[in-house]
Amino acid sequence: MAITMGHRLKTAVFLVTPPEQMIGWIEMTMSDPLVIAGKTYQSRLLVGTGKYKDFVETQQAIETSGAEIITVAIRRTNIGQTAGEPNLLDYVPPNRYTMLPNTAGCYSAGEAVRTLRLARELLDDHKLVKLEVLGDPHTLFPNMPETLAAAKTLVAEGFEVMVYCTDDPIQCRMLEDIGCVAVMPLASLIGSGMGILNPWNLKLIIDQARVPVLVDAGVGTASDAAIAMELGCDGVLMNTAIAGAQHPVLMASAMKKAVQAGREAFLAGRVPRKTYQAAPSSPTSGMIGTTAG
Repeated sequence: MAITMGHRLKTAVFLVTPPEQMIGWIEMTMSDPLVIAGKTYQSRLLVGTGKYKDFVETQQAIETSGAEIITVAIRRTNIGQTAGEPNLLDYVPPNRYTMLPNTAGCYSAGEAVRTLRLARELLDDHKLVKLEVLGDPHTLFPNMPETLAAAKTLVAEGFEVMVYCTDDPIQCRMLEDIGCVAVMPLASLIGSGMGILNPWNLKLIIDQARVPVLVDAGVGTASDAAIAMELGCDGVLMNTAIAGAQHPVLMASAMKKAVQAGREAFLAGRVPRKTYQAAPSSPTSGMIGTTAG
């Protein structure tokens, strides 16, 4: 079995596939971790904590999803900044999960930087953060000039920045050059559930990136997550797709399986698309009515 390895596994070419080789392949896919800022994670599904009916449902959905990285909106969720109110960390303990504080609701670089400085204090000098600077409350589209400015400041202050951004390959490269540890282009508008609207741009970003690429925003159902992973994304972050489902805990289970299936399909390598040529799936030699050559 010959394997071509890189920042992300691009191809897997099987020269021989006896059972013992297949066992080795299965073991390799099981030890195919997501690596962000030097830390490894077995799950490639990242989930948010908003929009659930209560923290108990949040806890149940997160546990079912198998996610290890949990993002939390510092401006909207109590993680200790408001005494006397329910604290998310009592249900989603940071000694079990990697917390990913985010800047949801921030519309300027200054707001975002101040929010993440607060998060660092609340989480005992926590460095891994998710930066998002929004352009307007209607689309929640990224404001890229402000995002770039905030990223420069945060990286200079020692933060490990995962960044929500447009699906523009040039902007993603600029964020990577600044020092962001992961780029997170939107699949479609936050909370829209419209899925991946521009797979071509996403593939361009994936092919050029030297840091993990994770789809962020727009996932609506399990097939959207699987498609993102089949394209070669390193992971998927979602909130509304799970929390907004009729049965959030069941959807969390579906998303876990979709991300795993999509990753395995990517590693396995799909058959080429043949627009104008059909190819029989069974052997043609020895067919009745044919003459042996």
